[in-house]
Amino acid sequence: MKTIVLACLIAVAVAAPQLQEREVVLLRDDRIANEDGTFSYALEADNGINTAVEGVVGSAGQINQAGSYTLTLEDGTQAVVTFVANENGFQPQSNILPTPHPLPAHVFELLEIAERQRAEGIVFN
Repeated sequence: MKTIVLACLIAVAVAAPQLQEREVVLLRDDRIANEDGTFSYALEADNGINTAVEGVVGSAGQINQAGSYTLTLEDGTQAVVTFVANENGFQPQSNILPTPHPLPAHVFELLEIAERQRAEGIVFN
């Protein structure tokens, strides 16, 4: 019995996919850092990863960032994410990001009822 279990474990270990690690080569590495905190950088690697970001001083002295990054998906297509990070938070945009489900029709009806009640001065404690 032990021999069968051991043979099964060895078979599973041999059949498991082997990860192939490879060294990623940077094709482009441009960086600028200014003393006032503003910056820009652009990186590109041979595996399809590409990013470019710029940072500028915001209205309250913070550094606002805008940029994009590109990565290769499992099916070989390229996905691009653009973003802005400022006093309103991190705001990414891409067709690969999940989106919320649409609200059901009855939710809109309930919101309209609640708005009418507020307008009529009806308050629930």
